[in-house]
Amino acid sequence: MRVTIVGSGFVGATTAMRVVQKGLADDVVMVDIVPDLPQGLALDMRESAPIEGFEPNVRGTNDYADTAGSDLVVITAGLPRQPGMSRMDLLGKNAGIIRDVVGKMTEHSPNAILIVVTNPLDEMTYLTSEVSGFPKQRVMGMAGVLDSSRLRYFIAEELGVSPSRVEAITLGSHGDAMVPLPRQATVEGKPLTELVDEQTLERLYQRTRDAGAEIVALLKKGSAYYAPSAAIAQMVNAIAGDTKEILPVCAWCTGQYGIKDVYVGVPARLGRAGVEEIVELDLNDDERAALRQAAEGIRAKCADLAKLA
Repeated sequence: MRVTIVGSGFVGATTAMRVVQKGLADDVVMVDIVPDLPQGLALDMRESAPIEGFEPNVRGTNDYADTAGSDLVVITAGLPRQPGMSRMDLLGKNAGIIRDVVGKMTEHSPNAILIVVTNPLDEMTYLTSEVSGFPKQRVMGMAGVLDSSRLRYFIAEELGVSPSRVEAITLGSHGDAMVPLPRQATVEGKPLTELVDEQTLERLYQRTRDAGAEIVALLKKGSAYYAPSAAIAQMVNAIAGDTKEILPVCAWCTGQYGIKDVYVGVPARLGRAGVEEIVELDLNDDERAALRQAAEGIRAKCADLAKLA
């Protein structure tokens, strides 16, 4: 399995490190437009192999020809958010980058599965699908795994328990239209709704929606990369290992949840074919309405992309 990571910023480089250390691929390629940057980062990683005990099968390049035959491509290239910048401020700037990157990647790896990380996530996933022309199940976005992890941590922090004892999932859009599912959340097996009041729930959900911006504000320069790279690695593991794990990802709906012909965050079974099934949870009317509203919001923003072409 050859995994290519497009973009050697903090998210891309940390993702490469996680994939290599976890042994998720036979060959990991980092590609970037900055001369020598991916090469230097890959060399640094390889030099840690004797200490960490992994095979030093990571390399860097500035030439997309060196990524040929990739089975899985993670697209992190793009401008990061700056303090005060919304995800939608990035739409026009990153759309141009995505068009260029995806065109080059599909030329050399026509059978790859694509995981989009570039923000604004939902719109860039749609654009990647359009530019690549790939079957929809082979193009997906990373957001739900990250948002769910953030929510699980905030719940654990609130209740003073280990994050590993918390289960929670978010669907919908990456950002303001995130759809939390309180009825699906548990802490040490107990329903979350029995442990905290409605006001606390909403505070936790709002912090999750704002989590990326909170980190951007604290860092002053740059954005989150430890949690995003962990979320990407979990998706890579599910696809490369053909685990059939169900994870919340930005996927193309074809009628599930009453949603059709749009990318939106839903639970999906991942394997070597990409998104192998969209799993329909038992949502109540309010949850289903919120998910549909998120989908329509994404659809409207995707329509704006046509004006930028």
